[in-house]
Amino acid sequence: MTDAAPVDITIGPANDDDREWCAHLMASSEPWLTLGRTIDQTRPLFYRKDSELHIARHKGAPCGFLLLRDRGIVYSPYIASLAVSPEARGQKIGSRLLDFVEERARPVSKHIFLCVSSFNTRARALYERQGYTVVGELKDYVVDGLSEYLMSKRLR
Repeated sequence: MTDAAPVDITIGPANDDDREWCAHLMASSEPWLTLGRTIDQTRPLFYRKDSELHIARHKGAPCGFLLLRDRGIVYSPYIASLAVSPEARGQKIGSRLLDFVEERARPVSKHIFLCVSSFNTRARALYERQGYTVVGELKDYVVDGLSEYLMSKRLR
């Protein structure tokens, strides 16, 4: 994939192979490297019963994911994780995944939430372009000296 126009992707539910792919992607990329997450710590996240795992595919191959908790923050949906494979970044796949889950959540929730690490400026910029705003800061939450910013978007 190139940094040109957005690629043709489909978004749908994950299968077991996708779950393993997601765990490896998460454990091998930022912000999870800095946060110290290992493959053994990430793998169980993709098998929780209170979550929906949505996979972006390009020509049938996974290129990104979004993990959504149905009841995360004050009974509103919470985006637990979003990642795009290194070769697919810059293709608007993250934006498409956000649009997809926001549309799914809109009929049942007025708000949606996520957290972003203070050092993850590229992700924060994406979320702000999508209409998310910082509503709180969790200092030293995962790693001392770093913050997690709680962000929210009004859906309706």
